[in-house]
Amino acid sequence: MAENADKAQSKKTKKSQGTLSQIKQIYSFTAKEDKLLPWLLVLAVLAPVLVAVIIGLLIKAGWFTWIMVVLTGIMCGLLLATITLTKRSDRVGYRRMEGRPGATGAVLNNITKGGFNFPQEPVWIDMKTKDAVWRGTGRAGVYLVGEGDYSRVLKAMEREETKIHRITRGSAIPVHKISVGKGEQQVALSNLQRTVMRKKIKLTKYELEQLNDRLRTLQQQSGVGVPKGVDPTKMRVNRRAMRGR
Repeated sequence: MAENADKAQSKKTKKSQGTLSQIKQIYSFTAKEDKLLPWLLVLAVLAPVLVAVIIGLLIKAGWFTWIMVVLTGIMCGLLLATITLTKRSDRVGYRRMEGRPGATGAVLNNITKGGFNFPQEPVWIDMKTKDAVWRGTGRAGVYLVGEGDYSRVLKAMEREETKIHRITRGSAIPVHKISVGKGEQQVALSNLQRTVMRKKIKLTKYELEQLNDRLRTLQQQSGVGVPKGVDPTKMRVNRRAMRGR
């Protein structure tokens, strides 16, 4: 029993050390490019504590209640600091990925909730320019997401849309075309996941399964090559990748 307890305690200690080490690495990675980060973290921690102290003084609480209010402020401050660090590090990570071939596919492949399905391989690639189009599905319909020059990508997405309409003829399944980039009609890489997930639900789970089956058949009928030297399908987005680990 004692041996099992020691092993459990050792695992908890290693996990805690791993978490602290990860937080340090995330902070170090982000602070290099985000000079405001230290000040924002200090503000995130101190603001709730200060509010808690003021509330404790105003209500003229006893020492026990006052301590609990301050502890609550500290906990809220640490939570707010964690949220601030996460958001600022994500922003830096997206900034580093901006413009890199395959970044769009990496972000899409990281959307795993709510029935979304984005295969790693794009359905179309321009071998010279590395422009690419990814096709995915969700309960909002079919998504065509392009990366690269807007006009070239738009034409490619329209061709893919025609193929999709052929296999979904007679249905009202919407096709959402999204171009990733910095232009007026494009979506920034950092807003891509939010844009995809905010579309209204149109399909049932059963209808989505049928749609995925038809698209898999379509993909098998028309394969796509990957340009030599650059494989957009191999880039993945996760917390470690975005923070330089």
